[in-house]
Amino acid sequence: MGKLRDVVEQALAILHQFKRLAVRWEHRAELHEAFVSLACSVICWRRLKKHNS
Repeated sequence: MGKLRDVVEQALAILHQFKRLAVRWEHRAELHEAFVSLACSVICWRRLKKHNS
């Protein structure tokens, strides 16, 4: 359980680096979900870019 919790906490910490996600400004849930999806995509792209170079 500890390893899984660490991964989740690390992922949330990375997501909170995106200022717009740290505090939810959008009133519509689908907009917030879209920004979370976009942030996850950017995080994955950066990790793949770092891994391939």
